Amino acid sequence: MAANEKAKAKGEQAKGKVKKVVGGAVGNESLKAKGRAEETKGNLRAAKEKAKDAIKPK
Repeated sequence: MAANEKAKAKGEQAKGKVKKVVGGAVGNESLKAKGRAEETKGNLRAAKEKAKDAIKPK
């Protein structure tokens, strides 16, 4: 399950970055803001997964 969550995080980060760049390129502040939000959501999901991995017994 963790691999699935990590993949989701990477996907959200990538989609967010694309939206942010495209929004900036065309001057669409709304799209740019949505991209930043989605990228941040992906970053938070990735951080959560890293934290879960750190506390997981080995």
